Amino acid sequence: MEQYIIKGGTPLVGEVEIGGAKNAALAILAAAVMTDETVTIDNLPDVNDINVLLEAISGIGASVQRVDRHTVRINGSCIGDLSIEYDYIKKIRASYYLLGALLGKYHKAEVALPGGCNIGSRPIDQHLKGFRALGAEIDIEHGKISAEAERLVGKHIYFDVVSVGATINVMMAAAMAEGQTIMENVAKEPHVVDVANFLNSMGANIKGAGTDVIRIKGVPRLHKTEYSIIPDQIEAGTFMFAAAATKGDVTVLNVIPKHLEATTAKLLEIGCEIEEFDDAVRVVAKGRLKSTHVKTLPYPGYPTDMQPQIGVTLALCEGTSVITESIFENRFKYLDELARMGAVVKIEGNSATIEGVEKFSGARISAPDLRAGAALVIAGLATDGITIIDDIVYIQRGYERFEEKLRSLGGVIERVSSEKEIQKFKLKVS
Repeated sequence: MEQYIIKGGTPLVGEVEIGGAKNAALAILAAAVMTDETVTIDNLPDVNDINVLLEAISGIGASVQRVDRHTVRINGSCIGDLSIEYDYIKKIRASYYLLGALLGKYHKAEVALPGGCNIGSRPIDQHLKGFRALGAEIDIEHGKISAEAERLVGKHIYFDVVSVGATINVMMAAAMAEGQTIMENVAKEPHVVDVANFLNSMGANIKGAGTDVIRIKGVPRLHKTEYSIIPDQIEAGTFMFAAAATKGDVTVLNVIPKHLEATTAKLLEIGCEIEEFDDAVRVVAKGRLKSTHVKTLPYPGYPTDMQPQIGVTLALCEGTSVITESIFENRFKYLDELARMGAVVKIEGNSATIEGVEKFSGARISAPDLRAGAALVIAGLATDGITIIDDIVYIQRGYERFEEKLRSLGGVIERVSSEKEIQKFKLKVS
């Protein structure tokens, strides 16, 4: 089993290039099978989740051609199987986007009930509500969701809760339904907008993505396109907080600063200096930072996927901070690991109170999920000692060349897989 070993205490300094948005890419890859013509997608992040989904797409008969590390061509004309196996779904929840894509195109799909990161329950009732509204019959048995419709017809759909997954999944199905669909109380995240733009580039007629109401006029078929995925705001934010926690000076390149406003606002609040450019953001942290309060909310609020990264940073800030997690109930698992490094935290329900400490001490810890794992790497980089992080397979699901990018900024981190390699690292840095 691979681990990260980190020698902390070095401020991160320099420039780092941000890859394509994983969450946008997963939905866009699923949507790519909705035409029988060839679709080319670039700025794909080369991470485990993407590779698993491409396997799932290939597994149902679509042609998947990797042009290079960040570009793929997909042709959905040869799809012969409308059932997505549990093996794919248990690895990544986002395989469920194939439900909306296949239902829209073939009026039929079968997908195993989803798995993914263990950060709390993420029910798919809103997805099913949307599919039923469009005219699909839904059956759930033997751990599978089957959706089938003689015809899909546009409807007025009001979602009970804001759900990114449901917004995207129902939007895909509605893109090829008859007539007009109006979706209200929808998610406004940048990757929802990116998926809508991608579908429009294939000939869909979707308006209002990024607002509360999306209007879709169904079209009978979609056509080929070439599309570049937006930059990953969560990867960018992770490096921004890494700069803050290590008292560094980091410029994140290839970003859309507007997508980072909630993250940037919190970094300013705790005392960082921020410089914005057209497609880059620079974060400078000098001296001890100060505490703040943060509550996770749907976009444009503070993202739940950035909560562990700010949590680690606040644990080193002067004063008392409170984090309220309003999206996922299991998102504080990393704080138990952080406490092993000397953080002072108290969790009550969906809020965590953090008393800032001067510094962490190195320890052996485990990554409980993707974003928490990345946050614990930041903690390791901010300690004086040596930290070993287990279960880094979670981190590899969503961060491309993570340790290489950190090393390019001066971080002392290596991926190891044996006790011998750990000892070799310790000798090298001692």
